[in-house]
Amino acid sequence: MTVRDRGDIVAAKRIVVKVGSSSISGENTAQIGPLVDALASAHARGVEVVLVSSGAIATGMPYLRLDQRPDDLATQQAAASVGQNLLMVRYQDALDRYGVIAGQVLLTAGDLENATPRSNAQRAVDRLLALRILPIVNENDTVATHEIRFGDNDRLAALVAELIGADLLVLLSDVDALYTRPPHLDGAERIAHVPFGDELDGVEIGSAGRAGVGTGGAETKVSAARIAASAGAAVLITATPLVADALGGAAVGTWFDPAPRRHTSLAEAPLA
Repeated sequence: MTVRDRGDIVAAKRIVVKVGSSSISGENTAQIGPLVDALASAHARGVEVVLVSSGAIATGMPYLRLDQRPDDLATQQAAASVGQNLLMVRYQDALDRYGVIAGQVLLTAGDLENATPRSNAQRAVDRLLALRILPIVNENDTVATHEIRFGDNDRLAALVAELIGADLLVLLSDVDALYTRPPHLDGAERIAHVPFGDELDGVEIGSAGRAGVGTGGAETKVSAARIAASAGAAVLITATPLVADALGGAAVGTWFDPAPRRHTSLAEAPLA
Protein backbone atom coordinates (compact mmCIF):
# COMPACT_ATOMS: atom_id res chain seq x y z
CA MET A 1 0.00 0.00 0.00
CA THR A 2 0.97 3.65 -0.21
CA VAL A 3 1.60 5.31 3.16
CA ARG A 4 0.71 8.98 2.75
CA ASP A 5 0.58 10.16 6.38
CA ARG A 6 1.07 8.93 9.93
CA GLY A 7 -2.48 7.62 10.03
CA ASP A 8 -1.58 5.04 7.38
CA ILE A 9 1.31 3.53 9.38
CA VAL A 10 -0.78 0.95 11.20
CA ALA A 11 -1.91 -0.41 7.82
CA ALA A 12 1.58 -0.52 6.27
CA LYS A 13 2.60 -3.92 4.94
CA ARG A 14 6.39 -3.57 4.86
CA ILE A 15 8.49 -1.32 7.11
CA VAL A 16 12.24 -0.76 7.39
CA VAL A 17 13.50 0.57 10.73
CA LYS A 18 17.07 1.82 11.13
CA VAL A 19 18.76 2.31 14.48
CA GLY A 20 22.14 3.93 15.05
CA SER A 21 25.13 2.78 17.07
CA SER A 22 24.76 5.39 19.80
CA SER A 23 21.18 4.27 20.47
CA ILE A 24 21.92 0.61 21.21
CA SER A 25 25.50 0.45 22.50
CA GLY A 26 27.39 1.47 25.63
CA GLU A 27 25.15 3.11 28.18
CA ASN A 28 22.19 2.76 25.80
CA THR A 29 22.41 -1.02 25.33
CA ALA A 30 19.22 -1.39 27.38
CA GLN A 31 17.28 0.36 24.59
CA ILE A 32 17.47 -2.87 22.55
CA GLY A 33 14.65 -4.31 24.67
CA PRO A 34 12.08 -1.54 24.06
CA LEU A 35 13.12 -1.35 20.41
CA VAL A 36 12.46 -5.06 19.97
CA ASP A 37 9.15 -4.70 21.85
CA ALA A 38 7.99 -2.16 19.25
CA LEU A 39 9.20 -4.23 16.30
CA ALA A 40 7.59 -7.38 17.69
CA SER A 41 4.30 -5.54 18.17
CA ALA A 42 4.29 -4.50 14.50
CA HIS A 43 5.34 -8.02 13.49
CA ALA A 44 2.43 -9.48 15.48
CA ARG A 45 -0.11 -7.42 13.54
CA GLY A 46 1.24 -8.85 10.29
CA VAL A 47 3.74 -6.19 9.25
CA GLU A 48 6.85 -7.37 7.43
CA VAL A 49 9.60 -5.67 9.44
CA VAL A 50 13.25 -5.25 8.48
CA LEU A 51 15.69 -3.80 11.00
CA VAL A 52 18.82 -2.06 9.74
CA SER A 53 21.09 -1.92 12.76
CA SER A 54 24.39 -0.18 13.21
CA GLY A 55 26.45 -1.04 16.26
CA ALA A 56 28.77 -3.90 15.37
CA ILE A 57 31.95 -1.88 15.78
CA ALA A 58 30.68 -0.05 18.88
CA THR A 59 29.57 -3.34 20.45
CA GLY A 60 32.91 -4.99 19.78
CA MET A 61 35.08 -2.11 21.01
CA PRO A 62 35.04 -2.96 24.76
CA TYR A 63 36.06 -6.54 24.01
CA LEU A 64 39.10 -5.24 22.13
CA ARG A 65 39.81 -2.85 25.03
CA LEU A 66 39.15 0.20 22.86
CA ASP A 67 37.92 3.42 24.43
CA GLN A 68 37.03 5.12 21.14
CA ARG A 69 36.15 4.12 17.59
CA PRO A 70 39.35 3.00 15.81
CA ASP A 71 40.57 4.98 12.81
CA ASP A 72 42.34 2.19 10.94
CA LEU A 73 40.34 -0.17 8.75
CA ALA A 74 41.86 -3.41 10.09
CA THR A 75 40.89 -2.64 13.70
CA GLN A 76 37.42 -1.54 12.59
CA GLN A 77 37.05 -4.87 10.82
CA ALA A 78 38.21 -6.77 13.92
CA ALA A 79 35.81 -4.89 16.18
CA ALA A 80 32.95 -5.50 13.73
CA SER A 81 33.72 -9.22 13.59
CA VAL A 82 33.43 -9.51 17.38
CA GLY A 83 30.58 -7.05 17.78
CA GLN A 84 28.29 -8.35 15.05
CA ASN A 85 28.03 -11.74 16.74
CA LEU A 86 27.30 -10.18 20.14
CA LEU A 87 24.79 -7.75 18.66
CA MET A 88 22.79 -10.54 17.01
CA VAL A 89 22.76 -12.50 20.27
CA ARG A 90 21.35 -9.47 22.10
CA TYR A 91 18.63 -8.99 19.50
CA GLN A 92 17.70 -12.67 19.46
CA ASP A 93 17.57 -12.81 23.26
CA ALA A 94 15.09 -9.93 23.20
CA LEU A 95 13.07 -11.48 20.36
CA ASP A 96 12.81 -14.84 22.13
CA ARG A 97 10.11 -13.37 24.39
CA TYR A 98 7.87 -13.14 21.33
CA GLY A 99 8.87 -16.33 19.55
CA VAL A 100 10.32 -14.32 16.66
CA ILE A 101 13.48 -15.48 14.89
CA ALA A 102 16.01 -13.02 13.50
CA GLY A 103 17.93 -13.52 10.29
CA GLN A 104 21.27 -11.82 9.71
CA VAL A 105 21.87 -10.04 6.40
CA LEU A 106 25.28 -8.42 5.85
CA LEU A 107 25.75 -6.26 2.75
CA THR A 108 28.45 -4.19 1.10
CA ALA A 109 27.86 -1.25 -1.20
CA GLY A 110 28.92 -3.44 -4.11
CA ASP A 111 26.08 -5.85 -3.35
CA LEU A 112 23.50 -3.17 -4.13
CA GLU A 113 25.37 -1.52 -6.99
CA ASN A 114 25.64 -4.65 -9.13
CA ALA A 115 22.61 -6.32 -10.66
CA THR A 116 23.21 -9.96 -9.75
CA PRO A 117 24.07 -9.58 -6.04
CA ARG A 118 21.34 -6.94 -5.75
CA SER A 119 18.79 -9.36 -7.13
CA ASN A 120 20.06 -12.08 -4.81
CA ALA A 121 19.80 -9.75 -1.81
CA GLN A 122 16.23 -8.81 -2.69
CA ARG A 123 15.23 -12.43 -3.13
CA ALA A 124 16.81 -13.45 0.17
CA VAL A 125 15.08 -10.69 2.15
CA ASP A 126 11.75 -11.35 0.45
CA ARG A 127 12.00 -15.03 1.37
CA LEU A 128 12.92 -14.28 4.97
CA LEU A 129 9.90 -12.02 5.28
CA ALA A 130 7.63 -14.60 3.71
CA LEU A 131 8.84 -17.07 6.34
CA ARG A 132 7.99 -14.51 9.08
CA ILE A 133 11.66 -14.06 9.96
CA LEU A 134 12.79 -10.60 11.06
CA PRO A 135 15.83 -9.70 8.92
CA ILE A 136 18.50 -7.65 10.69
CA VAL A 137 20.67 -5.88 8.13
CA ASN A 138 24.06 -4.28 8.67
CA GLU A 139 26.96 -3.25 6.52
CA ASN A 140 29.49 -6.06 6.25
CA ASP A 141 32.17 -4.08 8.07
CA THR A 142 34.46 -7.10 8.40
CA VAL A 143 35.14 -7.19 4.65
CA ALA A 144 34.09 -3.73 3.44
CA THR A 145 36.85 -1.30 2.46
CA HIS A 146 36.89 2.49 2.63
CA GLU A 147 36.40 2.65 -1.13
CA ILE A 148 33.21 0.56 -1.24
CA ARG A 149 31.50 1.40 2.06
CA PHE A 150 28.01 2.86 2.25
CA GLY A 151 29.44 5.52 4.54
CA ASP A 152 26.59 5.31 7.03
CA ASN A 153 23.67 2.99 7.67
CA ASP A 154 21.10 5.71 7.01
CA ARG A 155 21.95 5.42 3.33
CA LEU A 156 22.01 1.63 3.57
CA ALA A 157 18.54 1.68 5.13
CA ALA A 158 17.21 3.91 2.35
CA LEU A 159 18.63 1.60 -0.30
CA VAL A 160 17.16 -1.44 1.44
CA ALA A 161 13.77 0.29 1.60
CA GLU A 162 14.03 0.96 -2.13
CA LEU A 163 15.25 -2.56 -2.84
CA ILE A 164 12.33 -4.33 -1.17
CA GLY A 165 9.61 -1.78 -1.95
CA ALA A 166 9.00 -0.77 1.68
CA ASP A 167 5.96 1.36 2.49
CA LEU A 168 7.76 3.21 5.28
CA LEU A 169 11.31 3.89 6.44
CA VAL A 170 11.80 4.89 10.09
CA LEU A 171 15.20 6.44 10.89
CA LEU A 172 15.96 6.37 14.61
CA SER A 173 18.63 8.31 16.46
CA ASP A 174 19.27 10.24 19.69
CA VAL A 175 17.25 13.24 18.47
CA ASP A 176 13.44 13.23 18.37
CA ALA A 177 13.06 15.01 15.01
CA LEU A 178 14.64 17.23 12.40
CA TYR A 179 14.98 20.85 13.51
CA THR A 180 15.41 24.16 11.71
CA ARG A 181 18.88 24.35 13.25
CA PRO A 182 20.86 22.06 15.59
CA PRO A 183 18.40 21.42 18.46
CA HIS A 184 20.79 22.54 21.19
CA LEU A 185 20.85 26.06 19.73
CA ASP A 186 18.39 28.80 20.67
CA GLY A 187 15.53 29.22 18.26
CA ALA A 188 15.58 25.65 16.96
CA GLU A 189 12.07 24.53 15.95
CA ARG A 190 10.90 21.01 15.16
CA ILE A 191 10.00 20.34 11.55
CA ALA A 192 6.90 18.13 11.65
CA HIS A 193 6.36 17.67 7.91
CA VAL A 194 8.48 17.83 4.77
CA PRO A 195 6.53 17.77 1.47
CA PHE A 196 8.05 15.73 -1.33
CA GLY A 197 10.66 17.77 -3.19
CA ASP A 198 11.05 20.36 -0.42
CA GLU A 199 14.71 21.45 -0.45
CA LEU A 200 14.52 22.65 3.18
CA ASP A 201 15.90 26.06 2.24
CA GLY A 202 17.01 28.01 5.28
CA VAL A 203 17.29 24.93 7.48
CA GLU A 204 20.67 24.47 9.16
CA ILE A 205 21.39 20.75 8.96
CA GLY A 206 24.27 19.57 11.10
CA SER A 207 25.53 16.34 12.60
CA ALA A 208 23.98 14.83 15.71
CA GLY A 209 24.51 11.88 17.98
CA ARG A 210 27.01 10.64 20.55
CA ALA A 211 30.51 11.54 19.42
CA GLY A 212 32.99 8.75 18.84
CA VAL A 213 30.49 5.95 18.26
CA GLY A 214 28.19 6.62 15.30
CA THR A 215 29.00 7.95 11.83
CA GLY A 216 25.69 9.54 10.86
CA GLY A 217 23.75 12.65 11.83
CA ALA A 218 20.95 14.92 10.63
CA GLU A 219 22.62 15.45 7.26
CA THR A 220 22.87 11.74 6.47
CA LYS A 221 19.28 11.20 7.59
CA VAL A 222 17.92 13.92 5.33
CA SER A 223 19.92 12.50 2.43
CA ALA A 224 18.61 9.01 3.16
CA ALA A 225 15.06 10.30 3.54
CA ARG A 226 15.24 11.83 0.07
CA ILE A 227 16.49 8.56 -1.46
CA ALA A 228 13.69 6.54 0.10
CA ALA A 229 10.99 9.14 -0.55
CA SER A 230 12.01 9.35 -4.21
CA ALA A 231 11.52 5.59 -4.43
CA GLY A 232 7.99 5.92 -3.04
CA ALA A 233 8.49 5.15 0.64
CA ALA A 234 7.29 7.52 3.34
CA VAL A 235 9.99 8.40 5.87
CA LEU A 236 9.83 9.22 9.55
CA ILE A 237 12.82 10.54 11.51
CA THR A 238 12.56 10.33 15.29
CA ALA A 239 14.31 9.20 18.48
CA THR A 240 14.81 5.56 19.40
CA PRO A 241 12.76 5.78 22.64
CA LEU A 242 9.81 6.97 20.54
CA VAL A 243 9.81 4.01 18.15
CA ALA A 244 6.64 2.44 19.60
CA ASP A 245 4.77 5.73 19.21
CA ALA A 246 6.15 6.13 15.69
CA LEU A 247 5.00 2.67 14.59
CA GLY A 248 1.62 3.33 16.16
CA GLY A 249 1.05 6.42 14.03
CA ALA A 250 1.57 9.05 16.74
CA ALA A 251 2.45 12.62 15.80
CA VAL A 252 6.15 12.32 16.58
CA GLY A 253 9.29 13.11 14.63
CA THR A 254 9.63 14.54 11.15
CA TRP A 255 7.54 13.11 8.32
CA PHE A 256 8.76 13.07 4.70
CA ASP A 257 6.09 12.60 2.06
CA PRO A 258 6.81 9.90 -0.54
CA ALA A 259 6.95 10.53 -4.27
CA PRO A 260 3.58 10.29 -6.02
CA ARG A 261 4.80 7.22 -7.93
CA ARG A 262 6.78 4.30 -6.57
CA HIS A 263 9.83 2.98 -8.36
CA THR A 264 12.59 0.48 -7.66
CA SER A 265 16.19 0.52 -8.80
CA LEU A 266 16.28 -3.26 -9.01
CA ALA A 267 17.29 -4.30 -12.50
CA GLU A 268 16.51 -7.71 -13.80
CA ALA A 269 19.42 -10.04 -13.27
CA PRO A 270 20.05 -13.77 -13.44
CA LEU A 271 19.74 -15.70 -10.21
CA ALA A 272 22.96 -16.93 -8.68
